[in-house]
Amino acid sequence: MTTIPPPLPKPTVAGAPVVHASPRVVAWTEMSSAAAARLQSVLDRHETELVEQTLGAVGERAPHDAEILRGLIDNLETSSALLTMQRPLRRPTALGGEPRDADTLIAHLCCLDGLSGDLELPLKATLSRTYLLTKINFLRAFLKSTVALEADHPQRFHALSHDLREELAQSIYTLMAEELFLALLRKRNVEMSTKRRAADQLISVWDDAAIEIDDFAPILESAWHARNSCHSHFGTLLAASETFALAIADCNPKVLEFFARDSSSADESSAFEEFLFNMTFEELSILRRAMTEQQLRTATPAWAGGVLGRQIEELEHSREIDPMALYRSYQRRQLAADFRVMAGAPGPRRTAEAYLLIDLLDQQT
Repeated sequence: MTTIPPPLPKPTVAGAPVVHASPRVVAWTEMSSAAAARLQSVLDRHETELVEQTLGAVGERAPHDAEILRGLIDNLETSSALLTMQRPLRRPTALGGEPRDADTLIAHLCCLDGLSGDLELPLKATLSRTYLLTKINFLRAFLKSTVALEADHPQRFHALSHDLREELAQSIYTLMAEELFLALLRKRNVEMSTKRRAADQLISVWDDAAIEIDDFAPILESAWHARNSCHSHFGTLLAASETFALAIADCNPKVLEFFARDSSSADESSAFEEFLFNMTFEELSILRRAMTEQQLRTATPAWAGGVLGRQIEELEHSREIDPMALYRSYQRRQLAADFRVMAGAPGPRRTAEAYLLIDLLDQQT
């Protein structure tokens, strides 16, 4: 029987100490790899690799934070498991003698008025949104841990923070798109054919947790990411510089073409101004009136904040996007649009994104 000799030791520089990874680093590397293996069933390949890198890096510098992050994986797995257990929404079934399939669900969704909230949605829709919210908070925790370590280790953690922020943005944009589709369904003055297309798309999203904004609404994602990447300088409040900034931020040309077309309505133009300035129609009216009264030719964010009595949020900070701020901007504009419909007040009845989405859905055959 031939005996295989042990491997020869690797040569080292004379006098140089042999460096071994510390037990803590080795342990965290093994644990982060195991955690990443569990995540492969709930995240895509890029997300899994990013989480694995982050767990390893944070584990070396902040073991306590890494332990918390690993615990969040359980929450994500549990949420995903509950979603996976549900019947596909397009699979026919029956309850109480009534048939249920994709057509009956689409018909139901097209009749929503919004007053019942999630109570009128199928359970799988609620669980899908719960999973998405769990994922968003999961990514926010990972981002917080890397940002906290950037000051002392900028080269290693800045890139991780940037990539995590981009993944977080994609998940938040997906949530915004879902809410935008639901907002469209509860509007009375939307064509039924448009509502049916919106409802059909929502069913696809609820049925597949792996679907993200770039899979079903890439033009919306482009608009949101571009808006999330530029500042509003206010100036004369004519939106010229803001529109230009959106264009150079790689916004899909179809977005700018839609709002610049000759047939664009006054409400569409006003909604686009809301989008560009991160303000409601009412707030912009107050600012324009104050500029006239104070004989100002240009406005600044600081001045605008003083007039309105609130801080003007920037959607971008030091060349890094802030998707949470963009989500708040959308919610503010959507609530204002809903109020105008209820009160019969002047101003756009929809957000800029809703006007754009209706046009995109109507182009589908």
